[in-house]
Amino acid sequence: MHLTAEEREIAAGADAQAMAMRIVADAGRLLGADRLIPIASSHIDGALYHGDSGTEFAERLVAGGATVAVPTTLNVGSLDLHHPGVVRLAGHPREMALRLMQAYEAMGCARTWTCAPYQAGHRPIVGTDVAWGESNAVAFCNSVLGARTNRYGDFMDIACALVARAPNYGLHLPENRRASIVVDVSGLSPELRAMDAFYPVLGSWFGRTVGTEIGAVVGLQGFTSEDKLKAFGAAAASSGAVGLFHIVGVTPEAPTLEAIADNPRMIRVDAAMIREARAKLSTASGSQVDAVAVGSPHFSVDEFRDLHRLLNGRKLRMPFYANTGRHAVKALEAVGLYQPLKDQGIEFVVDTCVVVTPILKEMDGVLITNSGKFAHYATGNTGYGVQYGSLSDCVETAVAGRLVRDEASWS
Repeated sequence: MHLTAEEREIAAGADAQAMAMRIVADAGRLLGADRLIPIASSHIDGALYHGDSGTEFAERLVAGGATVAVPTTLNVGSLDLHHPGVVRLAGHPREMALRLMQAYEAMGCARTWTCAPYQAGHRPIVGTDVAWGESNAVAFCNSVLGARTNRYGDFMDIACALVARAPNYGLHLPENRRASIVVDVSGLSPELRAMDAFYPVLGSWFGRTVGTEIGAVVGLQGFTSEDKLKAFGAAAASSGAVGLFHIVGVTPEAPTLEAIADNPRMIRVDAAMIREARAKLSTASGSQVDAVAVGSPHFSVDEFRDLHRLLNGRKLRMPFYANTGRHAVKALEAVGLYQPLKDQGIEFVVDTCVVVTPILKEMDGVLITNSGKFAHYATGNTGYGVQYGSLSDCVETAVAGRLVRDEASWS
């Protein structure tokens, strides 16, 4: 792999930037990249505490004078810095989790603490090379924004941010962004394609079906929104390894099928396939539900408006966790929705979420969620069984104190 004279000079140093350059260059060589390319921004997933080594690595970077060289946002951490008592971490793990978050802030990363940075103002333009971590953010960045990133994990994301470069391979290359599979959903009812709850189900099926390939979907033009695409991408990235998808006639690289595909294989989705995919998102049976969790990826302001409308002033009979970013809380306060939602029993979780850190009251029970990503990870991460439902199902269940699910639209 070719390094420029400047890159070789940086790598030969003894500070944090030199270490980062060596990491990026060696990773690029192992991945088959021919060179490094400049990046415009980064999103960091490495600030979530998984053990002391992550904290020690970040603090070593800080000690070596590390400062990010491009605009860089932060994914969720392990603590809710707005509500310190929410997270049940204590002692050494809590201390190390806080030190880790502080180390990334010390490197100049923006204090966004959200898995939806694209809804907090971090929106690179079409064709821009970036280095993002966090699976849903990567899928959204590549697909909906049309920027270019691979699935950068811990701790490649911060290394790329420190040197403003990434290896030239994978989804940075236009030829690797073309679709080999086309999914046709045009045979499904318009009512189903218009439902918010349809998109995590389709995304979960899509991820399991396409895996690491690039897939395109036809039949969704006129039905999508940014939050629906967010939900689709998050589920697809969780159930498969999807880093890029195309929605023909919607996403920027796919004005037509011909623009992004050459002789792809076609899969036509029918209602039975969707019902089967929906059933796989639930791991629990019966009517017991102990908690509600929404907001993976983080709940948007529009989703909170929908939540407020569905609640319609009613009180809740079980814990209802709404995971979101501080950018959304600020916007909700500005429009007068934050306090009314709290008064009705909504428990805001900010800077983190209930699936990545201990927040749920017990490690046993059943939660209902409208998130395909939560449905995929919750049982393994929290011990809770899962019921999948629409946002309306989540609200009606929380009000009734037992599982309530509207089956009509799925028939």
